[in-house]
Amino acid sequence: MNQRILELFEQSNGAFLSGEEISGKLNISRTAVWKHIERLREKGYRFEAVPRKGYRLTAKPAKLDIARVLTSLETARFGRQIKYYDEVESTQTIAHGLVQEGAHEGMLVIAEQQNAGRGRMGRKWHSPKGKGLWMSLILKPGIPLQMTPQLTLLFAVALCRTVRGYLALDAGIKWPNDLLIRGRKVSGILLESNAEDERLLHVIAGVGISVNLEPQDYPEELRDVATSLAIEAGHPIDREAFLCRFLLDLEQLYALYREDGFAPIKTLWELQSVSLHRPIRVQTAQGAVEGTAESIDDSGALLIRLQDGSEQKLYSGVVEFR
Repeated sequence: MNQRILELFEQSNGAFLSGEEISGKLNISRTAVWKHIERLREKGYRFEAVPRKGYRLTAKPAKLDIARVLTSLETARFGRQIKYYDEVESTQTIAHGLVQEGAHEGMLVIAEQQNAGRGRMGRKWHSPKGKGLWMSLILKPGIPLQMTPQLTLLFAVALCRTVRGYLALDAGIKWPNDLLIRGRKVSGILLESNAEDERLLHVIAGVGISVNLEPQDYPEELRDVATSLAIEAGHPIDREAFLCRFLLDLEQLYALYREDGFAPIKTLWELQSVSLHRPIRVQTAQGAVEGTAESIDDSGALLIRLQDGSEQKLYSGVVEFR
């Protein structure tokens, strides 16, 4: 039904269509018309609504120009093969399937919209149509399983570098990989892996970047805690150019990591961190831990100095600033 409504607006050539006119042509109620218009708004379509005139389609969701991405890339491997989708449940799920079919390292799965995007600790990631970069990258690092958290921090460092270098925005990393601007979250990073004999066979790195979302694109419960690059920059962001820059920064840091190990990545993470040397509360599966974040160790774990002076090492959790 949504497609039929869009066809009516396409045929109207920018004119207003009344709810009564739409309901008559499609044989549905005016309430149903309103509901379908709202669903289309959630998918990134913009409508002007005027009493006694009806609705007018003013904007469609943007689409990535994949051909432009492929010709603009400066990477050797990352993003050189792209699987592009208009709408999916999750790019992570598709990437896992591609690995089973023999996909090479560096293949990128990207979608305009995810209906079931996954965040850390089972949370859902808000990824509306045409507004962000919702993607999964296939890696085959061949490192020991226990080193997987290092890659999570590497992705955060690369994305922070891109936001700071390309957009000159004051971004920082909240342990382990949340990117914050003015205290609000702008991205999500989720790594899922498969191992054999304690060695990683592959890693699927899911990255969600809120690029051109406007305040009204967020549900009420996210408006005080989330932001987008466009909101912070004060203007729309060129998604293709930003994607190419991020993949280049990521590939360069990945090469550094493969050659020199975790030490340089750890140093860069600590320089970009907004979590260290401040009182925090960490929600873990075993309960809450309070103390002062001091550093990360060589595995990527967070070292916290508790109030009694002892030190505790955390491998996962959600940080809250006190």
